[in-house]
Amino acid sequence: MNLDLIYQRFPTQADCIRHLEQTMWGGTPVCPYCQSGTQTAMPKESRYHCNGCNRSYSVTVNTIFHKSKIDLQKWFYAFLLIVHTDEDVSARKLGATLGITKDSAWYMLKRIKKAIEEGFVI
Repeated sequence: MNLDLIYQRFPTQADCIRHLEQTMWGGTPVCPYCQSGTQTAMPKESRYHCNGCNRSYSVTVNTIFHKSKIDLQKWFYAFLLIVHTDEDVSARKLGATLGITKDSAWYMLKRIKKAIEEGFVI
């Protein structure tokens, strides 16, 4: 598995979001704040507006991807790399592989390892 294959499977950020929506919500959005199923789609922003609590949200709220500026394709690849590699992946190695800084890679590693401990699956 390499980054090119991730970009082939998920060519755009929107494809990644659709995959997450299907995986996490079964295709039907649920507000992470009030668990309401009534929402209005905001497709230009890849978000939803909850008609119950009047807040907006995306599928990344309360996940490792929340408030991250790193492309979801890179997150997916990092997740797969960490899960399917027998050896420990260092922040420097991950950063070089993804073309991001070691600090961003460290941030990703920290979040991914916590998510794995909690049983999160992409």
